[in-house]
Amino acid sequence: MRTITKKKLAEPVPDVLRSRGLRLTNPRRLILEIVRATDVHPTALWVYQRARRRAPRVSLGTVYRNLRGLTNEGLLKEMADGRGLGRFDGNLSDHCHVVCVSCGRISDLAESLDRSLESRVAARTGFTVSHHRVEFYGRCPDCVGKRRR
Repeated sequence: MRTITKKKLAEPVPDVLRSRGLRLTNPRRLILEIVRATDVHPTALWVYQRARRRAPRVSLGTVYRNLRGLTNEGLLKEMADGRGLGRFDGNLSDHCHVVCVSCGRISDLAESLDRSLESRVAARTGFTVSHHRVEFYGRCPDCVGKRRR
């Protein structure tokens, strides 16, 4: 299994926000930078804790509102971990995930899927497929090791 390594940001955050017609507020810029700079698929609380280090007056509500807004604008993706907690992904490229149902860890996979999958699904169902998401669930090596002890 090959995981995707930490990615370089393709476009500076201010440019991304301006291109969407969004106001360039300090909390919004900071939250997008934090999520895009990590590959841990953070929760809102994780983002909040990091944001507070750089902007001590930012509130948890501000973090939630901005994460939701950035997700609605297509600048972040939201997914649930193996325990049902909301996680955010700043990597907008096509990729799959592997999710640990014990600890909630999410890792990116660089494995590519058959690109004809969407067209085959569309042909069989009559849907106009706009996108898809593939997630594999199981236990990570750390959690498997803990169960053996």
